[in-house]
Amino acid sequence: MKVDRLWSNARIATLDPARAGLGVTEDGAIAARAGRIAWVGPRAEMPTLEADETIDVAGRWITPGLIDCHTHLVYAGTRAHEFELRLAGATYEEIARAGGGILSTVKATRAASEVELVAAALPRLDALIAEGVTSVEIKSGYGLELDTEARQLRAARQLGHLRPVSVSTTFLGAHALPPEAEGDKDAYIARLCAQMLPEIARAGLADAVDAFMEGIAFSGGQTARVFEVAKRLGLPVKLHADQLSNLGGATLAARYGALSADHLEYTDEAGAAAMAKAGTVAVLLPGAFYFMRETQKPAVALFRKHRVPIAIATDCNPGSSPLSSLLLTMNMAATLFRLTVDEIVTGVTREAARALGRLGEVGTLEPGKSCDLAIWNVERLAELPYRIGHNPLQARVWRGR
Repeated sequence: MKVDRLWSNARIATLDPARAGLGVTEDGAIAARAGRIAWVGPRAEMPTLEADETIDVAGRWITPGLIDCHTHLVYAGTRAHEFELRLAGATYEEIARAGGGILSTVKATRAASEVELVAAALPRLDALIAEGVTSVEIKSGYGLELDTEARQLRAARQLGHLRPVSVSTTFLGAHALPPEAEGDKDAYIARLCAQMLPEIARAGLADAVDAFMEGIAFSGGQTARVFEVAKRLGLPVKLHADQLSNLGGATLAARYGALSADHLEYTDEAGAAAMAKAGTVAVLLPGAFYFMRETQKPAVALFRKHRVPIAIATDCNPGSSPLSSLLLTMNMAATLFRLTVDEIVTGVTREAARALGRLGEVGTLEPGKSCDLAIWNVERLAELPYRIGHNPLQARVWRGR
């Protein structure tokens, strides 16, 4: 078999769901052809391969390229002043109700050009890429009107042209109520459903639709209206659910077959069971939990009990998780939420791919999938979440390069 590139003498965590644990292959090899995995397995079973280039990785670990499945990378401005207010005792809800929070980022983002949004986001994206991230999801939600929402999504797509990374875009118009809505949430949701969402879909700017279902954001009924339109337009849905209270967000997400429900600090057993039945991924965001100094932890025991797939992500955003390190996120998932090493590694690869609806393309090392790899200079994979402030990435491969 003729291949472009062969990585040999490796310990490989394939994440193949048909195998136990992380699907580890000792003394393995991976071959790539035309950007896809042509063969993977033990060297002793390797067929005759003619490779243009062979790389001896000297016994290092290879995992699938990492996936950050929940970010708000594209925005303008900073919220450092609000950080100061929180340190002085103000709560997230108090800042939001006083016109700060998301709306302060909305003001800055509306004033920024697409070029400026791309320039501001690139350093955040570069930080993720430097830690082995090969796929990233980027949400809108800081425009809250059509022009800026579309500009955010175009900027996100542009990032995928400027850097060797796969970008999935998510329309989050139902993130907060814009000031011009004058408190009328129903009228804003009606405009979003009638104008914004159809135009975004028509332009092909979004791969999914998200909403923030919470007391300071939108109700279950308003969220359901958005999801109904998304479904009619053929777009999958995701949901910021049960972060600050239990309004039944996980159950509603499951009812609409959501790819994921994210945050989930207040999810109850009914919500976890519904997610399991629907195949909805639980995306945990320890950066927000840490930064907001929350005390209510996600229902990890319930997700394990009901076998809900668990992913983890940075939630990189200016207000509640200014975090652009997926490695640090992995450590937080271990220390704050007590996830196991296997749960963490699967959570930033296979299950993160599932949360984006891209498991058929990325997230595991199987023939036919995109050859996205992270090569680690570690003795055991536990070192990825174990060490703080240390990046053991030896090499990153995206689409075989």
